[in-house]
Amino acid sequence: MAFILSDSPSIANHFIAELRDSEIQQDSMRFRRNMERLGEIFAFEISKGMNFVETEFETSLGTAPIDILKEQPVLATILRAGLPLHQGMLNYFDKADSAFIAAYRKTTKGNEFIIEIEYISTPSLNDKIVIMADPMIATGESMVLCCKELLQKYKIKELHIVGIIASRVGLEHIKAHLPQAKLWIGALDEELTTKSYIVPGLGDAGDLAYGVKE
Repeated sequence: MAFILSDSPSIANHFIAELRDSEIQQDSMRFRRNMERLGEIFAFEISKGMNFVETEFETSLGTAPIDILKEQPVLATILRAGLPLHQGMLNYFDKADSAFIAAYRKTTKGNEFIIEIEYISTPSLNDKIVIMADPMIATGESMVLCCKELLQKYKIKELHIVGIIASRVGLEHIKAHLPQAKLWIGALDEELTTKSYIVPGLGDAGDLAYGVKE
């Protein structure tokens, strides 16, 4: 299952447009905030399919029955680009635990790249709903590798994958290798460059959010 925000007109399109705009991108604080806003929207959409329990709350004039979340998910992200997106979801799932994965592209002598995982910091994910976020899903290889690493160690109850922009190749790669995952995408782009950057995409989300790395 893939839910794509931009398929339906909404305020989310404004935030995606600003993320893509090369002039607005010069303001890194606004870039981070727009990713955070989209994280909040994704959290809201994902919450609609979660389990709720009716609970009574006392007001000054009586009691009010309100459906509240039965359980909180664990929010996971791939460093460093995923941090603002993760924070947006954490703003809504504000009692959730968090997991962090450091992964990067390593170029081989043949000018190809492989994905290396440096470390994983996570609470127990057994019988948990896990939401894995990364703003850009290009080839989908890093997302698949990170999720499979977690799935090998833990019996995850439900897996959600969130990306602001995905390529069609990346989306199909995830569907093929993680068929149990529910996908939540901001916008879907059709092309990849020879260096596996999404076109039109928006550039390097980590650099735009936190500064150009060496």
